[in-house]
Formats: sequence, C-alpha cells, structure tokens
Amino acid sequence: MPPSVVQNHGLYHLSCVLLVLLTLSATTSVMGQTCMNYGETSPSNASSCLCPPGFGGATCAQPGCGGTIFDGSSRPLAQPSASSPGFANLTSSNCTCESGWGGVGCNVCTTASACQVAYAAVNGNASAISGLNGVAGLNDTMVCNTAPAVWAASELSCQVNNPTLEALYPLRSTLNILRTLNGSLSPLHNTSGTLLSPSTSSSLYAQLMYAGVEQFFCTASPCTQTLSSSTTSSGNTASSTWTCQNLSCSCIQNATFCGGVPASNLTNTIGGLTGTLIVACDSTNTCHFQQNTINAVFGSQGLSMEGCVSGECVTQAVIDTTNATSSAATSSGGTKLSGGVIAGLAVVGAIVAFGLAVVVWGWYVQRAAKKLPFNGGQSGGISVRWSDISYIVQLSKNSPSSLIAKSTIQGGKTILDNVSGSIESGQLMAILGPSGAGKTTLVELIAGKSKSGQYTGSITFPPYSPGHHPRVAFVPQNDILPSMLTVREALTFAASLRLPEALPGSSKAALVSTVISKLGLDGIAETRIGATDGTGRGISGGEARRVSIGLELVSCPDVLVCDEPTSGLDSVSAFRVVNVLKELAREGGAAISHQGSHGHRKGVAVICSVHQPSSRLYHTFDSVHLLSNGRALYSGPGGLAPAQYFMRMREGGGAGADVLPYEEGYNVADYLLDIASESPEIPSMSLGINAVSEIGPSVSSEEKAGGRKDVEALSTQNLAPSMYATTFLTQLQVLCGREWKVLRRDKALFFTHVCVACVLGIFCGGLYYQTSSTIAGFQARVGCLFFMGSLIAFSSLSALYNIVEIRPLFLRERSNWYYSPTAWLLSRLIFDVIPLRIIPAIIVCTITYWMAGLAHDGVHFFKFLLVIVLYTLVMTLYNFLLGTLFRNGGIAILLSALSALYQMTYAGFFVHLASIPPVLRWLQWLCPLKYTLEAISVNEIGSGLMINDTLQGVPVNISATLIMQLLFGFGLNNYYRDILVLFAFIAGLGVSVIAVVWLRVRERR
Repeated sequence: MPPSVVQNHGLYHLSCVLLVLLTLSATTSVMGQTCMNYGETSPSNASSCLCPPGFGGATCAQPGCGGTIFDGSSRPLAQPSASSPGFANLTSSNCTCESGWGGVGCNVCTTASACQVAYAAVNGNASAISGLNGVAGLNDTMVCNTAPAVWAASELSCQVNNPTLEALYPLRSTLNILRTLNGSLSPLHNTSGTLLSPSTSSSLYAQLMYAGVEQFFCTASPCTQTLSSSTTSSGNTASSTWTCQNLSCSCIQNATFCGGVPASNLTNTIGGLTGTLIVACDSTNTCHFQQNTINAVFGSQGLSMEGCVSGECVTQAVIDTTNATSSAATSSGGTKLSGGVIAGLAVVGAIVAFGLAVVVWGWYVQRAAKKLPFNGGQSGGISVRWSDISYIVQLSKNSPSSLIAKSTIQGGKTILDNVSGSIESGQLMAILGPSGAGKTTLVELIAGKSKSGQYTGSITFPPYSPGHHPRVAFVPQNDILPSMLTVREALTFAASLRLPEALPGSSKAALVSTVISKLGLDGIAETRIGATDGTGRGISGGEARRVSIGLELVSCPDVLVCDEPTSGLDSVSAFRVVNVLKELAREGGAAISHQGSHGHRKGVAVICSVHQPSSRLYHTFDSVHLLSNGRALYSGPGGLAPAQYFMRMREGGGAGADVLPYEEGYNVADYLLDIASESPEIPSMSLGINAVSEIGPSVSSEEKAGGRKDVEALSTQNLAPSMYATTFLTQLQVLCGREWKVLRRDKALFFTHVCVACVLGIFCGGLYYQTSSTIAGFQARVGCLFFMGSLIAFSSLSALYNIVEIRPLFLRERSNWYYSPTAWLLSRLIFDVIPLRIIPAIIVCTITYWMAGLAHDGVHFFKFLLVIVLYTLVMTLYNFLLGTLFRNGGIAILLSALSALYQMTYAGFFVHLASIPPVLRWLQWLCPLKYTLEAISVNEIGSGLMINDTLQGVPVNISATLIMQLLFGFGLNNYYRDILVLFAFIAGLGVSVIAVVWLRVRERR
C-alpha cells in the first residue's frame, strides 16, 4: 500500500486489521438466554438464576457493587446509568470495595481477615471445610491465597492494556476471571444464589468490562492447572498456567464491543472464539489470555493483561491436604503433536533405522568377503571366436523425444556384414582397416559393450563352462581419466575395486607397481594425470594412453581388447606398449603379477584395433584381421601370410584379379590398407576354410556347445550383482577416498564456494541490516527470507554442471564394473553436496540471519538452518536428476533456471496464492520453495514477533501472524508439515535420481 494511502486512511485501516477476524469464523448469532453469564436456573425457583460469584439479578446480568462474594443473592448490585442505557455500570454506580477486597467488582480478597469476617457474617461459626468430608484434626482457619496457584476457586482481575485495542476503545478495559479447580473445597460452594461450576468440575468463567460495563462473557471446561517455579536474581518466582477446553463466548447485544459502535462490531468474532483457552499468570502480576484467533491478532503470547490481582478465600486445611496439580485435573504437560506430524516422524525414523541396518549389513558382508579364500588370481586360457557378426546402426530423425530417449527409427546402415574370425589364448591380434571399416564396432562387440544398433551372430569364449564368465577388459580409444589423481593412485583405485577383496592390499600395491614398471610409467608415477584434453597441465597424451591400458591390466583379464592403443604415441612408445601386450598375451597374469612365477601360466587373448602400424610394429602381431566396408577380407596369421594370401588370390584370377600386387620390402600393413581401400570387391574370407585355421587348433563341438554366447546375452549377464569384485561398503569407502583426495587438492573450488558465500552473506545482511518491527520492516524481513531461498535455488545450478562434467568418467568406470551407481551417488552426496552445497548455504544464511536481526534465540535459529539444509538438498537432488536425465547439459541448465523462476512465482511472496486462478493454483503443491518460505516465515513469526508501528499518530501493536496470513496466506501451524514435505521431496528426488542413474546413465556406444 503506498505511504500516502496509509496516511490518509490510517485509522480506518487500523480498524480493518482488527475486524478482519470476522472472516476467520462463521457467522454466529447470540442465542437468547434466560440466565446471563452462564448462570443456571435455580432448582427451587424457576424465575431466578444461580449466578457466578460477583453477579446477580434475575438474569445474572448485574455485577456486584460493594459487599463481598459471600453475600450471594443478597449482595448489592450495580444499576443502569444514563451513560450506558440498559446496562449495569460499575463506574457510574460509584461502587466502593470494603476493606480487604479489591479488583473490578470487589471480588478479589487481599487479606485473610477480610475472608474470615465476610464468611462469618454470612455463615456464622459453620465449618468451611465440608468438602474434606469432616476429617478430624484439620485446620479450618480461613486464609486469602494471593499466589498464582489455585487451590479451590480463585478470582482474578486484570487490566487489558494494548495500544491497538486502546486506539479503537480508548476507555479502561478489565477482564475478570473465576478459575475453579474444585468447587467443593471452596467456602463459596454453599453461598446462596451462587454457582461455582457445573457438577463441581474444573472450569473457568471470564467477563470483559469496558468503562464499567460488561461486554462479553466466556466459559471453558474442563481445565488443567500447571505450576512451575524458577529462581531469579530477585528470588523465587512461581507461575500458573490454566489450559481449558471447549471455550465458548457470548456477546452482550448492543454493548460497545458488540454493535454499540457499528463500525467495530465484534459480535461474530467473539462468538467464534472456540477451542482451547490458555490463561498463564506469573508472580509479576502479568497474565496472558491465549486462544488461536486472539494469538493471530496479538501475538503468540495472546492478549497481555497487566496489573493483575488474584485472591481466593480458602481454609488452611485445603492448602495442607490438597495438591493442586493432581486434584481435579492433572496437568498434561507439553504440546501435543498432530497425527500427521507423528506419522511423518515415524517415517523419517524408519528411514534412518533402515540406513543404519544397511550399514551394519554392509559391514558384515564386507568382513565375510575379506575372509574368503583367494584362488591366486589365475587369468587367461580363454580363446575368442566370433561368427557371422552383422551390425546395423539405425538412422534417426530429429524429434524432441530424442533429447532423453532413443530416436525414431527411419532406416539402417550396415557397419559389419557377416564378419567371422577367431583368436586363441596367448596370441596378439591386430584388426586392420581404413577409417570407417568397422574396427571400433567389432572390438566393442567382442568386449560386450552395450550398442545402440542391432546385431546378429555369436561370440564365444572356448573353453567356456556354464556359470563362468570370462573377464573381458576393454581399453577405449579416448582416454577418460581422473585428472586430480596421480598415476599410481588411479591404478590403485582400479585395483582396489576390480580385484577380489580377499587379495591383500600389499599384493594389490605390488601388482600396481609391476604394471607401472612394465608400461614405462615409473618417472610419472607420482604425477597428477591432469586434463587429458590439453586444457590442464599433467601427463602427455602418450602417457595417458599407457595409463588407460594399465587400468585394465591391473584387473588381470582373461581377454584384453584395445581400441587403437598406439594412437597418439611415438613409434618407440607404441612399440613398448605393444611389447607389453605381447608379453601379457604369452604369459597371461604372470607378466604383471608378482605371484606369476608360481604355477601354470595361461596365455591371454589380446585383440587390438590398429590404424596404421609401422612395419616393426606390424610384425609384432601374431594374427591379423582385415576389414573393409564392414567385411572381413582376411583373418589369419600375421607377418607375410596376408600378402601371400592376396597374391595367391590375384594369381587365381576371378574377383581377385584386381588385387594390388605386393612389392618386396613394402610395409605389409600399408599393403593391406591399400587393398582394403582400393579393392572393395574382393570376396570375404570364410572362417574355417582358409588361412584362419593356421592360427591354432580347432575347437571341439563340445566346447562350442558349452561356450556359445552372443553379445546380447553377455551384456545381460553383466548386470548380475556378482559382476562387482568388491562389496558395496568397500566400493563406498574407495570412492570416498578418491573424492576426499580430489576435494583436498582442489582447494580453490572449496574456498571459492566459501568466500562467495561470505560475500553474499555480508551483502544480503547489509541490505536487510537490523530490520525493524514496523510494517515496512516486516515486509523487508520476509523479503530477506525469500532472497535466501531464491539464492539457494540458483546457486545449486553448479551441482548440475558438476554432474555433466564427471559423467564420462562415471560411464567408463561403470561399464567396467568398478562400482554400483548407488555407491557413486552416495560418495557424491558426502563429498560434493555437503562441502560445496550445504556448508556454503549455511554460511551465507547464518551471516544474513544475524545481521538482519532475525529471531535471536538458538531454537529458532537452528530450526531455520534445518529448513535451509533440507531445501538445499532438495534443489541439489533436483539438479542431479536433470543432469542425469538429459544428455545435453545446456537443456538441463535451462530447465533448472526456468524451474527456479516457477518456484519464485509460487512461493507466495510475489502473488497471494489464494488469488491465483484454480486452474493454476494446484502448481503450488509442487513448489519446494513455497514450503521453505512458509516454514522459515512461520518460524520467524513463532518467536513472538509483534508489529510496533504508528499510523497517522495511532499506535499499532499487533501480531505479525495476522499480517503474514493476510499478505502471504501462510499457515501458522505449518512448520512441521513443511519439514515433512521437504523430507518427502528429498526421498522422492533421491529415489528418482537412483532409478535414472541405474536405468539410463549407462555406456551406450
């Protein structure tokens, strides 16, 4: 609202703020009663009423005027006056209290002698302790109890001083309250014409007097009393809290509050005061009248009452023999949680218990795995045969669905066409061919990699027994390595996850050292790998190629498949790498294992696709497989055998007449590439009828029956949990170790997040520095909370970029069965989300919180931090989901930014949620920022925040709760509900991320 409007209409809108309570309750009408003030018809005289102490007359509508509460029906009463036509007026009646009595209406005793004199004047020497059943030896001395505690029935009279209420009703307002704990113990219970409480149950009566005229009256029953004491510098203080149920209030028609001033008619509001009533008093003569509607207007402490005087006439025997907290009603002690909150806490507790059970079970499984006997790590002895392999890649047309799903099939292109070949264990094969011949496709199919196209044929591994799966290692063409690790650490990481847990750590370390030595990496073993794309300092491209090979060698594979292992290497390095592969082929695991000198050595089949080897390098290979346009032109021994084969084909004429002649001394590899490039019509070699039979012994039909297994079935079996060499807990430990090293070495990343958080916190705190408790200050306070929520929503975008950046490394390691996706996600949660997301969010929000002057107590601060942490987790997991769901990082970032704008719209700060059209309003329930802003706003208001302002000279002192509900529509009791909803978002997004990573984020070539 513009300031000019506030100035011109301040008083009018001040009335509207208070009268908005009319909308909080349904319209009720005051039912006509025979007896006012909840009096009851006298059993002996139907035309008269039994009235609460302090009231009398035919309908209990006239307050007592002078006299004492023991006078009962004979007590003098206040009479109507000209200033208040039709209403009894204590002020105009010039009522004066007798000695020892006080309070408005003279119902509160102040001395024991006043009680004794007043009781004796009416009852003579009659005993006042009949409620104790005449127990002998009791002290029936009458005393006046002025402490907050109630023993039987106590009168309370307070002044209602509230600036906002006084601005509308400037005259004196007082509230008289009769608290009855046990009417049978009060000397008033036999007073003529007096009603303490129905059926002697605990109850409370209250009447509001304005300028000496009663405005409305309330009753509530049953009630419980809670007593407490504390020690301060001024001594021991005691307090009493009354909690009453079934509150009911009635307005006196045409009284000032109830229609006497039409512009401020509170009849419907007062009639709508229901539910639980709390009256809390302390020894400082201050009490609070609390009820949900009243709290919404005057703050969490309710309507404050000052200058309170209380007193009850009671016998000393009642005080000596009665315990107030265990008599008529026992204190319930504490605030009850709703069923929904209890159910939510039970679910959270169950999740925590489940997590602990998983950790214990993981520890048990890990311990059992380490105790298993180790078989020595024998590898090799496996041959490879592929027969009639055809592979067709599907052509696609662009569609929006192709962003996250497979493209629509439109046609196909043949990459491999009935390719057959074989290699025996202990041999080194080179797959040659020009670019586009299908070399990479063939080696990927042999390695069992998941492919996006369709293929037919079979790949077998003789001798292959049912239930046994050969370890096929694959070295990709591109080097994807952890940049922050050293060479030794990267190899140790692979060995820790790809070798059995039963193998001691010292043996794994020795194996890593052997691989480093064999590959000639001793000089760079302690050097960080760095970015392999040339953007960061580290090892060279050739060295990275050897590290990639080493990552597969440490797993001691049965079959090793390399896609162009010599690419990017000089001739010397290339020859060294191929020599290591040849040694591995000849000796198997013994070539790299420190245990290899013992026992029988089994050769390993090593298959390499090579683009253009030198003559020296070519003659290192035992066999050659030549491809051209997806067809196998030759598959057989290496050396000069291929050249001789094609020369015989040339001499035979026919289709081979066009074969290029071989010149003596010419590089055989270059000659084969010339043939594959310039003679595409040469017929394919058929496996089993030509030179391939010279490679090694034939395979028996029994081996074929037991070993036949196509690539599709092989890929399916790879999904079995047994494919992981280590247990889940070991995977998590090793991953966390790597993430910790990365975080510790990349200090700039962590400290940048912290420094930026500090700067943003100081900026935001300075922007909202020490917000006031005015109306404008309240708007700034909620704006500060909204700013922090929005800041978290946008800053979490860095989590999405991080997922996109490390995705290739995860795909490579997952395809090689290093670890399960769940272990990887948990390690990211521990070493990415906590240090880079949660800690910076806590820093920026803590600095802003205290600089802005928000609720300055520990309870509300930590409740605020809880909401911030939960929302940070929600947004981080949401960005994780986008980063894993979409292959295109740009699209994921765009969607994340748009969703942040959507959350800002539906958070309730820019637009009142109730004013949104119903067709769009439901979107608020999918907005995490809405629950976050509501929770931290309710937490802030729940600290007792009051609006203290002045409008056109009129003081305003109302609860911030009312403004919050009017402007934003937040629910006062929704904090714990919002916490549980945020937990639900975390659980749902967490499960979604795990499902997407398991089902979609996998290597597909």
